[in-house]
Amino acid sequence: MSVGGSFPGGPGQGSSAPQMPPLGAPPAPPSPSRDEHPVSDPLPFPAAQPQSTQPEPTQPVPVDQAAPVDQATPEAPAAAKLGPTGRPMPDLPEPRPLTSHGNARVIAMCNQKGGVGKTTTTINLGASLAEYGRKVLLVDFDPQGSLSVGLGLNPHEMDLSIYNLLMERDVDFQEVVVPSGVPGMDLLPSNIDLSAAEVQLVHEVAREQTLARVLAPALATYDVILIDCQPSLGLLTVNALTASDGVIVPLECEYFALRGVALLKTTIDKVQERLNPKLEIDGVLGTMFDGRTLHSREVMERLVHAWGDKVFHTVIRRTIKFSDSTVAGEPITTYASTSTGAESYRQLAKEVLSRCLDG
Repeated sequence: MSVGGSFPGGPGQGSSAPQMPPLGAPPAPPSPSRDEHPVSDPLPFPAAQPQSTQPEPTQPVPVDQAAPVDQATPEAPAAAKLGPTGRPMPDLPEPRPLTSHGNARVIAMCNQKGGVGKTTTTINLGASLAEYGRKVLLVDFDPQGSLSVGLGLNPHEMDLSIYNLLMERDVDFQEVVVPSGVPGMDLLPSNIDLSAAEVQLVHEVAREQTLARVLAPALATYDVILIDCQPSLGLLTVNALTASDGVIVPLECEYFALRGVALLKTTIDKVQERLNPKLEIDGVLGTMFDGRTLHSREVMERLVHAWGDKVFHTVIRRTIKFSDSTVAGEPITTYASTSTGAESYRQLAKEVLSRCLDG
């Protein structure tokens, strides 16, 4: 019987016994333990390499190859800042002052869905354009008279309104227009009487061109005419589109508002084809945007996907300052001049000027 076979780990156990190196051989390096080198490293970063303790030899740089001390190192170009629409924000120049006024561009604020910010945009965009030296006329073409109320007028105390200008031949434009309280911006007010005009215009000849006829005297006086349309696609809205050069579509960043834009686009196309060939869409404006919600971001993404460059880079965010300025009867640019809402509408005014007025 072999002596080695009587003990565990002896020669009888094969490879389980440690093998001693022969005398005079260099010692073998210790085998790594399982704790030092796990099978799968959970960290996504590579292991740090040991740093050499010996300094690397430095090579002398020839004098003719050395960089001058005052030579500036070129910096990497800064990444473009993406706005809420997912596109880089444009660097718009300051609007240039005008030496004369006239040749107005007529822009309709149109969306058949209510509560999307048409009136708020009309007031504050007009006030921002007036700040940049443009002479602006606001037209309240909604029987609710929200635009007039938002500028501090009482609709029940009006002697004349745009209804009289539309339906009475002996009423002059200058008799109806009133100052808005903002320097450089005037108003054609409205009240509930305008609702009767939609019925009475049905029997008129060229009924779709009635508003264009009464606004003709103002084209030589103003730079911009903004029409606040009612939330429908009736005869009054068709009149506004027929009288306009462009359309701005305020659109709440909400799913139902997004669905209704297709019907509005169909109406605009019909007016362009049959009544007003010069009509074009100046832009789509996202309003009531809340970047904290996934829903608002998804609606904005789909809006840009459907309308492309027609979507303004400027987005109007939700803020209580808009409601406060409406109660005060003045634009947010004067009520809260340094607020986020005021700066957004000033940025929108720059976009409108560069896109369809000064461009």
